[in-house]
Amino acid sequence: MNVQNLPIVNASLNGAATVLIVAGLLAIKAGLTKLHRVLMVSAIVVSGAFLTCYLIYHFLVVAVTKFAHQGWPKMLYYFILITHIPLAAAVLPLLVLTVWPAIQGRYETHKRWAKVTAPVWLYVSVTGVLVYLMLYVWYPASTAA
Repeated sequence: MNVQNLPIVNASLNGAATVLIVAGLLAIKAGLTKLHRVLMVSAIVVSGAFLTCYLIYHFLVVAVTKFAHQGWPKMLYYFILITHIPLAAAVLPLLVLTVWPAIQGRYETHKRWAKVTAPVWLYVSVTGVLVYLMLYVWYPASTAA
């Protein structure tokens, strides 16, 4: 594997995080707190792996992949990207604000923060996959109109 393979790795990690977050939310709704904990810790680990791979890719690859397709796909892509970026930057501090109270056993505080963090984290993980699909699969630069 080389650095050029990291976008698909990143998309896969984002997809895995999405599945783990949803499963963790379903587990806590069902009262399965131990399973919830395992799933959410797994989602954090996967998201951490994503962040590491993302930073490595952007540190080593100088060229920026631009969205070259025109029309509504370009508008949709930029809408997704412009909402994804600031929310992605917010995920790490939100996770800290959510996880730290849980570690301390302050579950009401954890629950309040989780109601904010979970939808943001989900949106970021899903739109991360969409950005990958739009850039590399559905509208790759080599076949863009």
